[in-house]
Amino acid sequence: MSYLDFTEPAPAKINLTLRVVGRRPDGYHDLESLVCFARAGDRLTLRSGDGLSLDVIGPRAEVAGPAEQNLVLKAARALAARIPDLALGHFTLLKRLPAGAGLGGGSSDAGAALRLLVRANGLALGDPRVADAARATGADVPVCVDPKSRWMRGLGEILSDPLGLPSLPAVLVFPGAPLATKDVFAAFHAHAALAKASPAVVAIDWERAVSDAVLLEWLEDTGNDLERPAIAQLPSVTDALAALRAQPGCRLARMSGSGSACFGIFASGRSARAAARALDRSQWWVEPTYLAG
Repeated sequence: MSYLDFTEPAPAKINLTLRVVGRRPDGYHDLESLVCFARAGDRLTLRSGDGLSLDVIGPRAEVAGPAEQNLVLKAARALAARIPDLALGHFTLLKRLPAGAGLGGGSSDAGAALRLLVRANGLALGDPRVADAARATGADVPVCVDPKSRWMRGLGEILSDPLGLPSLPAVLVFPGAPLATKDVFAAFHAHAALAKASPAVVAIDWERAVSDAVLLEWLEDTGNDLERPAIAQLPSVTDALAALRAQPGCRLARMSGSGSACFGIFASGRSARAAARALDRSQWWVEPTYLAG
C-alpha cells in the first residue's frame, strides 16, 4: 500500500463579537457571533493508511489530554460512521494553542482532520456527510471545517456565507489559566448584572467589502456577553485586557469566546509585534498575528 502525507493548518478561532440570544429547553444556548480566524494556530498532518491513530507533539502537547478523547479522533470516527470504507490513517498534531482559552483549538483541530480526510478520500468539502460529522463532533466544529470569517448562530450550526473582512494586525494573549465554558455560562446566569445580554447591533452591509475603519467602528459598538462573567471567574482576564489596551497602537481589546484568551487589534503589524514584545511572556502566552484576512 502506498502512503500519502497531507497537512492542514488549524487556525485559532476568534469571536470578534458574541451575543447570548437565549437559552433552549435543553439548557444549551443560542448564540450569535462574528467569527474570524487567525494566522496563528496548530498544524495537523495525516499519513493515510490502515487504522486510526494520533500523536500530539509541540510546545502545548501536554494540554491536549488523552489521545482517545481528542476531537481529531472523534471527528474522524464521526465521518467514518457516515462514509463506508473511508480511508483513515495516522494523524500528527503539532499543538501550539493553549487549551481552555476560547480560541477553538480543539474544534479547529477537528475541522482540519475533516479537511484532511476529505482530501485523502477525494471527497467534496461541501458533502453533507462532512457537515453532519462536524455537528456530531462539537458545537464549534462546523465553522472550523472551512475556516473563513462568518456569522455563526444557534448552537454554532447556522453559518452565513463567508464575509469579506479585512486583514487585521493583532496580538493574542492567554493569561495563563483556562476557563471551562460551563462555568462561565453558570456565572452568566447566576448574577443578573452579569447576565444582561447586549442589545442587537444594527448590521452593516456585509455583502460588500468592509474596510478596517468601518469594521473597527462597528466593533466598538458591540461586545462579548461572556466577558464580564469570565472576569468574575478569572480576574486575570482584566489584566490581559488592560495590558493590551495600554500598548501603543491598540485599537480594540476584547476576550474571545468564553475566554480566557483575549485579542487586541492594532494599527499596524509593526505595532502589534512591538506590543507582543512588551507584554509579560513569563506568565502569559503571547502571539502576534493577523485576523480575518
